[in-house]
Amino acid sequence: MTMSVTIAISNHKGGVGKTTTVVNLAAGLAKLGRKVLAVDLDPQANLTFSFGVSKVEESIYDALKGKIETLPVLNIQENLYLVPSSLDLAGAEMELNAEAGREYILKEILDPIKDSYDYVLIDCPPSLGLLTINAFTAADEVIIPIQSHFLAIKGLTKILEVINKVRRRLNPNVQITGVIITLYDRRKILHRDIEDTIKTYFQDKVYHTKIRENISLAEAPAKGADIFSYSSGSKGAKDYYNLTLEFLARHEKDIEFDFEHND
Repeated sequence: MTMSVTIAISNHKGGVGKTTTVVNLAAGLAKLGRKVLAVDLDPQANLTFSFGVSKVEESIYDALKGKIETLPVLNIQENLYLVPSSLDLAGAEMELNAEAGREYILKEILDPIKDSYDYVLIDCPPSLGLLTINAFTAADEVIIPIQSHFLAIKGLTKILEVINKVRRRLNPNVQITGVIITLYDRRKILHRDIEDTIKTYFQDKVYHTKIRENISLAEAPAKGADIFSYSSGSKGAKDYYNLTLEFLARHEKDIEFDFEHND
């Protein structure tokens, strides 16, 4: 890898495994020797809490508001860094609305530091407001986690519409490069049907690796740990390890990924 890649992980529907994916993909990449910056752009600060950070003196809110000159970066573990969020971010959309070039604020503060990392992963809020548009404007790619439920695919048209508008008006380079099926259970006919629908629509953008329903993935954030630290032998750890390898195979030419079915 010669240059940094910035990826927004986004779905405006909550509960689809978005933050879980950012936490564990970031941790997986770090364990495989890539330097990763995870950016918590969600006012709920779930990514921050999931990494075991409960109190922060400075957050991404302070940088977006111009209270500090550079993004605050915390070292979570070897190769893994976090820009934390805080509940203050909840008011940011309204507060930044009058700012000139408000869609570019995140890009402006991320650009000076992003090349220090191999990958920058942005955890977007479950909405399509100004914060998410900032993420799409700053990103090279968008990855969409989709839960294996009918309602989860129903709202996809809206996110595609917003990404297309951002591409036309703000960031011509951003594109959807991946779709990850989460909370999957192959025994359920509905899940298999949803998988077929998603593959028909997104084709080769859909990751082979599906993230199965797994209690360890739900428990790990309460311990402030990624799935590899919390339960390395779990299905969740296996799935996210496979996802990390597949991600690297898509982004780095010298990496090959031999898909193993995880049904």
